[in-house]
Parts: sequence; C-alpha cells; structure tokens
Amino acid sequence: MIHAAAQFTRHRGKRLLEIGVGAGTDHLQWARAGCECHGVDLTDAAIETTRARLALYGFTSSLQRLDAETLPFDDSSFDLVWSWGVIHHAEHPERIVAEIRRVLAPGGEFRGMFYKRRSLAVLKEWIKHALLAGRPFRSFADVLAHHFESPGTKAYTMREMRAMFAAWREVTIEAAMTPYDYQHLPAFLAGWLPDALGSFIVVRALK
Repeated sequence: MIHAAAQFTRHRGKRLLEIGVGAGTDHLQWARAGCECHGVDLTDAAIETTRARLALYGFTSSLQRLDAETLPFDDSSFDLVWSWGVIHHAEHPERIVAEIRRVLAPGGEFRGMFYKRRSLAVLKEWIKHALLAGRPFRSFADVLAHHFESPGTKAYTMREMRAMFAAWREVTIEAAMTPYDYQHLPAFLAGWLPDALGSFIVVRALK
C-alpha cells in the first residue's frame, strides 16, 4: 500500500521532505529513488535511527528534530512532502497541513495517510472501550484519543479531510482497507469488504 501511494521511483531528483521519519524505512526508499532528502521527527531516537539506516547503504539526508507545526524552511522549498500515518498524532494537524502547503513549491505535491474515524478498526475499539465497558455514549473521537496508539490520536471523516485540504489546487482522497481492519473477522471476508470501511485515508494533493 505504501509503495502504491508513494510511487517512490517516479520522483527522482525532487526535493523531498518527510514528516515523521520514524525508523527510516520510507526515507531509505526515497533516498534510493534519487530524491534530495530532508526529514523531521519529534524524537532524537528517530533522527539517529534514520541517519544510521541511510548510512548503512551509503545515503545521507538533512534530518532535524522538531515540531512540524512550525517548519524552519523557506516558502517553496520542496517539490514533494510525504507523511504516512504521522500527522494525526499531532496536537494541531491542520497547522501541519498549512505548513506543508507553505513549504511546497507551486505545483508541488503532498502524499500521505491519515486515520479514518468511521472504520472497522475504530468500531472495534469503540466496542471494547465503550460498549462493553458500559459507556455506550462515548464518541468514536474520545475512544480514539484515549485508547488508539498514542494519547490524543485523531481520525477523520472523508468530509473533514476534504475540508482540511480545501485550499489546495487538486486533491484526491480515498479510503483504504488494511490487514488490521480484517483482524478477528472471518477469513472468508478477506478482500470482500469495501474500502469505505477501511481505517486509512490516503491523500494526494497538489499546491
């Protein structure tokens, strides 16, 4: 899914910024694809892990530990910004999206993924932490913020995601099923459920 969304090999020579480099898995792919790589993350551990991972294969990147809500780059600094499953963990995701648009050059592109609120994965968490816990009036958003990965994790409806990218020139927003969505479901359902029930929203947006 990541390779289909990123299309790494189509971006040779582009100035690439990754928000949330994590363990450096995607960042290495961007380096291999011939991008001029830059990356940011909130933790020193992620920066050092990514730097070491790239060094093993003879690559380098400009890596910084910082909060992506305020990026230290000039306007129009990048051709492509990538962020897979990171921005929805921030306190103010909409600020990061605005910063991404600012640092992209005209015609530049954002590719990334956000969590989808109306999904099987979130429904399973709601059943566990709300319905079966005797608190059926808890909202999906509240369950997400307290029980889904890191505290404060957010997820969006398709309409909310379109609103977040309303200022962009061209936007493609698609729901996607994941292997996690099929966990604890009958095996015969694999591949048959519609993407509308998936927990990922994959976004491609042009400035």
